[in-house]
Amino acid sequence: MMLSRSRPSLPHLLSLRLLGTGASRTAAVKQPDLLSATLAFEEPGAFRVKSLGELLRALGIFSLCSFPVLVNNCGKLMSVGRTLLGRRVFSLLLRPTVYAQFVAGENESEISQSMEKMSMLGLRPMLAVPIEEDLGESTGEKRYDDNMEAMLECVRISHSNAWSKDPMMQLKITALLSPELCVKLTTLITQQPYDLNLLVRAMDGEPIKFPGLNESEVAHFLCGLQRLNKIAEASVNKVRVLVDAEYTYMNPALSLVTIAMMKKFNKDGAWIWNTYQCYLKESRSLILEALRLSNDEGFCLGVKLVRGAYMDKERKLAEDEGRLDPVHQCWEDTNDSYNGSLDVMLEAISQKPERYRIIVATHNEESVRRAAKRMEELGMDNDGGSMCFGQLLGMCDHVSLTLAKEGYVVYKSVPYGSVDDTLPYLVRRAQENRTVLQGIRKERDLLRQELYRRLHLRGGSQ
Repeated sequence: MMLSRSRPSLPHLLSLRLLGTGASRTAAVKQPDLLSATLAFEEPGAFRVKSLGELLRALGIFSLCSFPVLVNNCGKLMSVGRTLLGRRVFSLLLRPTVYAQFVAGENESEISQSMEKMSMLGLRPMLAVPIEEDLGESTGEKRYDDNMEAMLECVRISHSNAWSKDPMMQLKITALLSPELCVKLTTLITQQPYDLNLLVRAMDGEPIKFPGLNESEVAHFLCGLQRLNKIAEASVNKVRVLVDAEYTYMNPALSLVTIAMMKKFNKDGAWIWNTYQCYLKESRSLILEALRLSNDEGFCLGVKLVRGAYMDKERKLAEDEGRLDPVHQCWEDTNDSYNGSLDVMLEAISQKPERYRIIVATHNEESVRRAAKRMEELGMDNDGGSMCFGQLLGMCDHVSLTLAKEGYVVYKSVPYGSVDDTLPYLVRRAQENRTVLQGIRKERDLLRQELYRRLHLRGGSQ
């Protein structure tokens, strides 16, 4: 899983680990309850900005999401529904419900309406084109070129509208490069890591020969790198591009490509970011390696820190292939991994805020409070630019709105597109995040409290 020719030295890794754990120990004696009142996330008033229809819609959807049988089979149910009702009727039913809850809209006008409302609430959009592929879904160069055009349009929309400063967008490399090649690259670079300079030269259009790839694979890889290069060129100094992580059988290749993009485009700021999944046992070492590469190769590092969303499939694959489970055994271990990685990154940012940036992308309230507390202890401004928070559109609004009210920078991941285009995305997100969806009782209770408050006030006025 290495991205360069040499591993970081053990003393260097230990020193960074000690920075993170040492900071955590000192944090325990420094005003431990300072943020408890403001970031309790208990105030139902966070939902007073929502219309009655939005409250009812969210309550209904979250109630349905609490039934595992519905979430686990939502893909089949939606497929049957579309077959029985027809595409047009099915779309008419889905648009005002699940689609409206989690998707910004289909065209720029609809997206703008959603984003302007979000901006009024102090939230920032992070647009996401819901295009991705898995093994067996590759569709050829024409489709990848079309996906590139969609990504370039996302850059344009993000930059040309005044919804917020410092716009961000998400990108999946498997929308531009076949998953099969990413899997093969992962195997190759585990055996003999590629030099980052090779990929940078290929992005510049040089006809590089990559060891281990046949002629057609080299041609496709070069096309994919040049597609990524066009997106990075369009976004640098305008929009920050956050590259998503995917499955462990292709993540090393995705990180290789992403860090090569960082090496080329992140000289004066973090414009290309990588995602680190803390439910994986290797996540902390990967972040430490990225910090080392950032220092050695002279580029700025942007980190999107997530818990991860592919747990069940990763475990099943490991079992089927007779490999060790790459995922932490329990939720507590994942929390420790997330919080430890967060400590390491915040410590690095406090020392070199111009070189490192992080988005704490989580719905976990304890991790959010911990991040806010560490920011204060390290003397970091809420809106200083080096650190921000992120949640999904339509979820965890009590956390997002509270953070924004307290002056923190908060982004919402905002997919957009037609019902047909976003349906696979919605199904995957529901299935991959079902542990989150089933744990939204608190948000549901707060929504219910706000609904009762309004009904009581209306009843009292009649």
